[in-house]
Amino acid sequence: MTTITELAAELISMFAGEKRLTLEVLAVVATTGWLVDFMRLDSILGGAVLLFGCLALLIASVCRASRARAR
Repeated sequence: MTTITELAAELISMFAGEKRLTLEVLAVVATTGWLVDFMRLDSILGGAVLLFGCLALLIASVCRASRARAR
C-alpha cells in the first residue's frame, strides 16, 4: 500500500510542478473532445490532434525551460 501512496504522490507532484503545461494539456484535451463530440471530427483525426498538440506543447515547454536556465 505504501508503494501505491508514493506513486500517487509522485504523479500529483509531476502535474502540480508544471502548472502552465498542465493547463495547456487540459485545454488541448478539452478542445479535442469538443471537436470530436460536437463538430463530428473523425476519431482518428481527434487522436492526431491530441498527439501533435501534446507534442507541440512538450517542445514549447522544453524550449521555455532551456531559455530560463540559460539566463
